[in-house]
Amino acid sequence: MSSIRYEINPDAVIVLTLDAPGSAVNLMSEAFRHDLHEAVKRVQLDLKHRPELLGVIINSAKSSFFAGADLKAMLKIGPSQAASFFEQVQSLKADLRALEKLGKPVVAMIQGSALGGGLELALACHHRIAVNKAGIEIGFPEASLGLLPGAGGIVKTVRLKGLQAAVQVISESKRLSVQEALDMGWITQVVASDDALMPAALAALRSGACSQVWDDPKHRIPGGGPSQAAIASMLSVAPAMLVEKTRGNFPAQEAILAVAVEGAQVDFETALRIESRWLTRLATGQVAKNMIQSFFFHLNEIKADRSRPQGEAARMTMKLGVLGAGMMGSGIAWAAASRGLSVVLKDVSREKAEHGKAYSARILAKRVESGKMSPDKAQAILQRIQATDVMQDLSACDMVIEAVYEDQALKAKLIREALEVLGEAAVFASNTSTIPITELAKASSQPEQFIGIHFFSPVEKMPLVEIIRGKKTNDATLAKAYDFVKQIGKTPIVVNDARGFYTSRVFGTYVNEGMALLGEGVSAARIENIAMQFGMPVGPLAVLDEVSLKLADDVLHMRGAKPVSDEDIRDRLSMIQSIETLRCLQEQVLAHDHDANIGSIMGWGFPAYTGGTLQFVHHYGPQAFLARSLELQARYGERFSPPALLHQLAKG
Repeated sequence: MSSIRYEINPDAVIVLTLDAPGSAVNLMSEAFRHDLHEAVKRVQLDLKHRPELLGVIINSAKSSFFAGADLKAMLKIGPSQAASFFEQVQSLKADLRALEKLGKPVVAMIQGSALGGGLELALACHHRIAVNKAGIEIGFPEASLGLLPGAGGIVKTVRLKGLQAAVQVISESKRLSVQEALDMGWITQVVASDDALMPAALAALRSGACSQVWDDPKHRIPGGGPSQAAIASMLSVAPAMLVEKTRGNFPAQEAILAVAVEGAQVDFETALRIESRWLTRLATGQVAKNMIQSFFFHLNEIKADRSRPQGEAARMTMKLGVLGAGMMGSGIAWAAASRGLSVVLKDVSREKAEHGKAYSARILAKRVESGKMSPDKAQAILQRIQATDVMQDLSACDMVIEAVYEDQALKAKLIREALEVLGEAAVFASNTSTIPITELAKASSQPEQFIGIHFFSPVEKMPLVEIIRGKKTNDATLAKAYDFVKQIGKTPIVVNDARGFYTSRVFGTYVNEGMALLGEGVSAARIENIAMQFGMPVGPLAVLDEVSLKLADDVLHMRGAKPVSDEDIRDRLSMIQSIETLRCLQEQVLAHDHDANIGSIMGWGFPAYTGGTLQFVHHYGPQAFLARSLELQARYGERFSPPALLHQLAKG
């Protein structure tokens, strides 16, 4: 069955309906490319023999227009397939160019999101008409997956909007609204409803307009090409700014800049070949595979609730209690209230509770000032937070999160006091980052309804929440915690109870290794710089007290330093985190690969280009990783001893 339905309607229009069989979305799969090639040949033949035909309409039978590349297939492309992959891309571009050069108008009717290859298909149409409705996204997300738009997306966007705008919107993987896409030139016309699409498309066909700006010999790139003074000035600093931002670890951003600049200096067809070559380099490399695995497949596993107990009904939180109005408690209150929940924020005094509520007021004031939120909406959010010093005010809450400092006795006292006023069905959660949940649950008369919900600081910016299941936590409680985290727009991972859980435990090995290097006489600056070059957001010593660190560094320099290579420093700081992650999986602290990878990237900033601490083993190569671990073990100690799971991975 073809993924493209072909018909000639009563208005003398060829209609190509994109409808991949057995799939909720249309993808740029091998089957689709074949079907497109056959459809283009048939269109050419029909237009040749039936001059009365007005042209072509391309629409979609799915809720979206087109979802982009077949990423499962992309994972299988290796260096040995580079030549054939390049030819596939060039063949696709030839079919898209054939649509552009039919001599009759081609119209894309866009009723849903058009992303990646879907937008490139639309750009091959002379008229791109989209419905202006909420939720439609238009853009190129490829850079966020280590790739670039390789079917003309960069080359055409440069010619539509100019070098600077094209590089920015594509390298940042921006998804635009329909109106924003109209301004970019990706869309040529906006209509108010689905019903208005066909009349607008017929009008476009009857206009007879069937040329693209990049085929006009008089057309000039908006803002000028690389030889123009203003653009040349921007380009003179762009590579350095890019390296500063990516530390040279994200080849897609470098490739996008190269395609845009090189392609702007040559004819259109040559520019398309340049784009194909850069895409081939990225698609056959490891970074794209890492990012596709984690940011598409693993993130989708979380979105599909793979770590949530199956069979448990959805349990939304209606009213949240937060114990402790410090930095974490205030942030949690904001996160919940901004998503529509009623919040009771309690501290030992009304003054401290109000101070915590003021945290949300400051965030809201900035949003109102910047025009991102109306004063009425800001006020409505703030009114959802009740500041109090009375424990009884928590009585109507169906979930309570304690967010006081790490004192087990204090937490136990608050747990007992809160449970005296809470209903029997309420869930109690701790925001602890270090104390075992099973230990804290001993203070509860309902340990099966006790769970860990570990937020990261600052709460309003950090997307991850680590949910910790205690030994007695039941499925219903875990499901409610999971639903709550998604309810407030965060990304949940689920771990089993153990000292340090997952994120604190693994991040701790990174900090400890930094201290070990310092103890061996390696300078603090060198340790921090190599960690940052690897891609960590902060060095391992940055979290330590600056004064004590300076004293330690001075003493060590007086003693003299041991020779440790940059390679050893980098591998010790990076691999220790992956080794500890493998131990967490082996000990069943973690149950799923997706929780490991997404948790490491979103939780403490393990470099995204690696795909996460577990995917980094595959990035390095399991056999090579094992061999290197054994070297580090022999040289630096048993903490680098390869877990049994690593031996299994190395065996394939």
